[in-house]
Amino acid sequence: MKKNFYLHVSFLLAISMSFAQNGNLKRANKLFDIKAYVEAAKIYETKKRTQEVLENLGDCYYYNGDFAQALNSYKELFEKFPESGIDREFQFKYAQSLKGNKEYKEADKYLSKYFQKEINTIAFMDSLASSTPQIFKLEEIECDYADSYFGLSYLEKDNVVFASAKNKDSLLYAWNELPYLDLYKATLSEENKLENIESLSDEINTDNHESNAIFTKDGKTMYFNRTKIVERTKADRSKIAQVSIYKAELVDGVWANIVELPFSSESYSVQHPALDKDEKTLYFASDMPGSLGSFDLYRVTINGDFYGEPENLGPKVNTIHREQFPFISEFNILYFSSNGHLGYGGLDVFRSIIINDEVSKPINLGTPVNSNFDDFAYTVLEREEKGNVSSNRSGVDRIYSFTREENELSVYQVEGFTKDMHTGEYMGGTLVTLFDESNQVIQDTIVGDDAYYIFKIQYNKRYKIRGTRRAYIPQDVEFSTNSQGKSQHNIELSLEAYSDAEENIEESEDGEVRVRLDKIYFDFDKSDIKEKAAKTLDVLVDLMKKYPFMEIEVSAHTDALGTDQYNLDLSKRRAASTLEYLVSQGIDRKRLISIGYGEMQPLNDCIEEDSDCTEAEYDINRRCEFTIIN
Repeated sequence: MKKNFYLHVSFLLAISMSFAQNGNLKRANKLFDIKAYVEAAKIYETKKRTQEVLENLGDCYYYNGDFAQALNSYKELFEKFPESGIDREFQFKYAQSLKGNKEYKEADKYLSKYFQKEINTIAFMDSLASSTPQIFKLEEIECDYADSYFGLSYLEKDNVVFASAKNKDSLLYAWNELPYLDLYKATLSEENKLENIESLSDEINTDNHESNAIFTKDGKTMYFNRTKIVERTKADRSKIAQVSIYKAELVDGVWANIVELPFSSESYSVQHPALDKDEKTLYFASDMPGSLGSFDLYRVTINGDFYGEPENLGPKVNTIHREQFPFISEFNILYFSSNGHLGYGGLDVFRSIIINDEVSKPINLGTPVNSNFDDFAYTVLEREEKGNVSSNRSGVDRIYSFTREENELSVYQVEGFTKDMHTGEYMGGTLVTLFDESNQVIQDTIVGDDAYYIFKIQYNKRYKIRGTRRAYIPQDVEFSTNSQGKSQHNIELSLEAYSDAEENIEESEDGEVRVRLDKIYFDFDKSDIKEKAAKTLDVLVDLMKKYPFMEIEVSAHTDALGTDQYNLDLSKRRAASTLEYLVSQGIDRKRLISIGYGEMQPLNDCIEEDSDCTEAEYDINRRCEFTIIN
């Protein structure tokens, strides 16, 4: 299996074929130790079936994905020798080999012993019919250029990049006696075929393995895997190859400035780069110190050419076995492959939802994405409901395209009430909105007098519920439907009134909710915002930035001195000028409206120019008001 170079801790580069010609056990063990599994297996097959021979022979086949031959060796091992004397990791590998041959009941016997709890794979697979959020249709992507190919990523439009051991002039890789991997560019046709295939430049493709390329949205930066030759010790001159992630930049149409990422090492591998939707976080797999299993998933922040400290994604995702091939979709969903979570056999593809940097419990994507062999390198265009996945289910690595649709069997519901946070009173008339993973509105409703809402949702999805009410701070609650497999979610929306949250917001006698600010003064017959007025308005700017959903009506009022039309026009100019100042300070114009009322809404009885009112009484009606309209 051509991908095993990055599935394990480390592995040997090509070695002399003459090394294995003398078929004694000592040489077989040496070949096995340096992971030349094909040649080692040839010798082990001729030797007496001791426990050591059967263990190593099974591993030679297991690590090359030949589950049929591995099953024969492990079966003989467990039949001939006491189980108490066999390392418990062979229970796991034997069970995986049984799954690879669809012998699930027998596999469960050994998995139950290994995990010390009852495992029922068939029941688990049956349950996925109603728990997976989508139903998939798979079709093999044709490629006349190579027999084996995997890890397809999108460069631009229909241009894709993938890895293949096509180069027959390459040295053979001792692990599986296949050519070294290179990266190729191609066009994916409407007929689902890779065409116009060409190798990437020699600056990218070297005498070592290159694979798993990903690209930034502008297509100008590439991250990819490359093996790195490392000598073990001075005493042991054999060489191994750790996998590192490299970065390249497209300069004048040529890939250049190729550098190894700083958190790579000669002591362990980092591999399978994946960017989040904002391209500020890089996800990857590694067996670095501190990993829970043979490979764990990590993430690291990106700031230009600087990278933060790698962060392990933790035990919800990572197991004591292998988690690899991360992919972050545009909906901020993590897809990855694992053989440590319960699945069909080999590597399966799983999905976890990321909310506030927390990763949810993974769920298996089910069949036909997953098979009893290795399924990996899953990528998806969420909005287009299509993508691709690699698999060796046919005996060699191939890429499969898929389309998907919603699984009607995985319907659940979310329900709840809307209340006032401080009084606890139910609030009928509140708008409740349900958003999907892409922040698109799925459903909304205005609750009745009972303040109750209910929406149908689907399993293994990320959602957001928002409660909205005039003069109240909107409340958002994010949740996912794969937490403990709950089919019913009860979410109470407790909204807080702006007037309860802020001292300078108050509800007037007429029921309007206004922001109370110091009085704004204008020069006679002018609408310019003076320095003192600007400082007053900055209080409103800060408030609107604190509450990004707050919408304000800016209204200007005059006294009754002057003609009605003059006062109306002046108030409109002053309201508009005030609005423009708020916009100049970063407030979205869509959140503001300005209205000039002239002398139409006085606060006292000074409603005529010849009224028997003092200057101070006329001044009361000269004002700007800021009313919360949402």
